[in-house]
Amino acid sequence: MPLFALPDVLLLPLAGLAAVLLDRLFGEPPRFHPLVGFGKLADALAGALNRPRQNTQGGNAGGTITAQAGATPAAALAVAKAAPLAESYPPSTDVIRRGAGLLAWALAVLPWVALAAWLCAPARLGWIGDVLLLTLALGGRSLAEHAVQVGADLVAGDLAAARRHVSFLVSRNTAELDEEGVARACVESTLENGADAIFGALFWFALLGGPGAVLYRLANTLDAMWGYRTPRLAAFGWAAARLDDLLNYVPARLTAVAYALCGATRTAFACWRSQAPQWDSPNAGPVMAAGAGALGLSLGGAATYHGQIETRPTLGAGRAPRGADIASALRLVRRALALWLSLWFVLALAVAFVAGGPAVAPAAAAGSSSASLSASVSSVASESAPAASLSRTAFSVSAIGTANHNRGGEHA
Repeated sequence: MPLFALPDVLLLPLAGLAAVLLDRLFGEPPRFHPLVGFGKLADALAGALNRPRQNTQGGNAGGTITAQAGATPAAALAVAKAAPLAESYPPSTDVIRRGAGLLAWALAVLPWVALAAWLCAPARLGWIGDVLLLTLALGGRSLAEHAVQVGADLVAGDLAAARRHVSFLVSRNTAELDEEGVARACVESTLENGADAIFGALFWFALLGGPGAVLYRLANTLDAMWGYRTPRLAAFGWAAARLDDLLNYVPARLTAVAYALCGATRTAFACWRSQAPQWDSPNAGPVMAAGAGALGLSLGGAATYHGQIETRPTLGAGRAPRGADIASALRLVRRALALWLSLWFVLALAVAFVAGGPAVAPAAAAGSSSASLSASVSSVASESAPAASLSRTAFSVSAIGTANHNRGGEHA
């Protein structure tokens, strides 16, 4: 029997609303977050499948010890023990390591997606399983807590604390940032993390239910862990980065549309069209350009990553961000979330009515009330500040999607 005697097509939007409210009320588990264990599994897989070649001083590129003419095996062994080992990831192994990265991704992600599908079957947890899995995949409250703390530090004039707290959200060097630099980093991360920690998970949940949310969150996590341009991960993390790009392609653009509709619409779309192609990420560009335009702010510009200054394109139009703009960015994310939920319910009601005709009209009316409830609850939430306590989860759901300056597109 359908839950609450509503058409089946309304069950998923209701689950989405329930998960958003649960995330809003409780946030991430304070201890034993599943992503912590998943991160350890991912590290173990990377260690097993992405082993470097070991070179010694004077050794060949392949890492083997070549004894000089006349040297005995014992002498060669002594040289090998005395010479310090160095990790080597020669380009000639890139194809093999890309394949190893794809295998590691499949081993890390697919069994959990299959388990999620088993748990969410109607004969088992069903609708409740969908709600629980999406709640774990969302990171809206964690994102808000981190961002609000940075804003509070700036308002209090505590620049050192603001630098430290914004480092939880971004991968750029924060030690030398001034107030404007901290505000810019936090606003950029809020906009991009909104796409990763909220809208991406909701999109794949709307398509595939709880298993879709698990697929997206784990793929996004692996991109954050493996998607670096370093010699060790450039080839091994290629599959994780490309798959994350693929999974984020549509939700990132829908997020950009929502940002534009909830702010300075014309400016946001103009910035998206002209500036997003200049950004080196296919997904972060539209989200951040539209968000900056919607807020009337200028983002991007030079930033330091791993000791190297990178000159990034300018995104948006207007003045440089200030501490108070962090709250504005959070309000934009929440308004966009309310818009997503409202449209989701409207589409579900339309499908239910077309599929069932007049017979489902009473149920549709009940669903309409639920849609109104979702919009009103989200609207109220947009005006209430979350607690400023920081999540200490090692693999924060909100931070892990965008805190890494990697080839997969996260450049906060």
